[in-house]
Amino acid sequence: MLLRARPIIFAVFSASIAVVFVSEPPSFDRTYVIALLFYWLFSSLYSHLRVVDKTKNNIPVDYGINYSLSFALFAGPLGLFIFETLFRLTEHMAKKYLKTAEPDEWLHTLYNIGSFVTFNSLAFALYDLLRPLFQPVPFIGFWLLLFLLVVIVSFLTDCCLIVIFYITGDIQTQREALDFIKTRSWTDMGKTALTNGLLFLFLQEQRWDMLLSLFLLNYFVSRSFFSKSQSIQHKLERDQFEKMAYTDFLTGVHNRAYMDQTIAKLNGSGEWIGVVVADIDNFKTINDTYNHAVGDEVIRHFASTLKQFLKEGDFLFRSGGEEFTMFLRHRTFEESVRLVEEIREAVRRSTVLIDYMAAKRPIAYTSSFGLYFCQAEGTMSIEKAYIYADHLLLRSKESGKNKVSAQCGGVA
Repeated sequence: MLLRARPIIFAVFSASIAVVFVSEPPSFDRTYVIALLFYWLFSSLYSHLRVVDKTKNNIPVDYGINYSLSFALFAGPLGLFIFETLFRLTEHMAKKYLKTAEPDEWLHTLYNIGSFVTFNSLAFALYDLLRPLFQPVPFIGFWLLLFLLVVIVSFLTDCCLIVIFYITGDIQTQREALDFIKTRSWTDMGKTALTNGLLFLFLQEQRWDMLLSLFLLNYFVSRSFFSKSQSIQHKLERDQFEKMAYTDFLTGVHNRAYMDQTIAKLNGSGEWIGVVVADIDNFKTINDTYNHAVGDEVIRHFASTLKQFLKEGDFLFRSGGEEFTMFLRHRTFEESVRLVEEIREAVRRSTVLIDYMAAKRPIAYTSSFGLYFCQAEGTMSIEKAYIYADHLLLRSKESGKNKVSAQCGGVA
């Protein structure tokens, strides 16, 4: 996809080369070499711990702390260019070796070198220009200036990415561009400003012990955060897979597999439960008269109606094609019967608005119910109660449909 944006990427990289040529070279002394080695080592270590977020357009954006600003302030554009080239090529080769590189990884590398050198070189120039204005501010003048520079660099980086993503088609509207900019966190920018400010001060004083401590601190904190982030992500994925495994795709209610699992948990609990088996009357006629898409819409409507009457602790399952099963809990037999009668009447009075023959059309339907109320202990299992409820449903069907047949297996 980035191939479409090659002119922009080459332009940004060329801008970085131009900035380097017109800038004053740093002194490549022992201090620079030590700083370069520190930055290269820890940037390379830190790169695999960065948490990559994705916007709603599925665009990957790296919001990890970047050390380029402090190195730019210390070594100038040329010194920064050497660091960025060394670091980005190391990152590029590591991705190639680990087989995680994108097909157009070389364009990513060129863009990263060009953008970080260009925008942080601008920050380098602004630092010298604005420092006299911020110096008189006691205690926080330096930090305010660093934060302003981070904001400027972040904004320019986002604008450049928006242009690239617009060319590749990942961003298409002004609203999406604004949403992309809003994804950047002020807290993250403050963290970047603080880290780069401290690194710059340690570099100026050649406090290698403090520089090393800050790098190590950031690495271990990032590693801990990365591990927790991965753990949370894995849990979310497991929960999602579990939800998919136990959810009926058509109606969104629990499926038969979850019903079996719930039965195993409730068996032997001693709890009084109303097991209800519900069914749509004349469902085959609905399918034959209209089509299966309309039939699916009726099933969804039926499931939604059933769900509206249940409270926390109750269960609703799609146990067959147009058949649903409910476990009513924390109610008496009389309360359970009244509730099922209310549901039956609500279904009878409702209509489903369907799309048929290029027109909206309301259709009505009825439902039948079998309710078996029992205590889940001893020889009475939920499986057996389900069979009894299913027989009661059959009784409702045989006696004219649109009925509730109920039986209590004991006194609550």
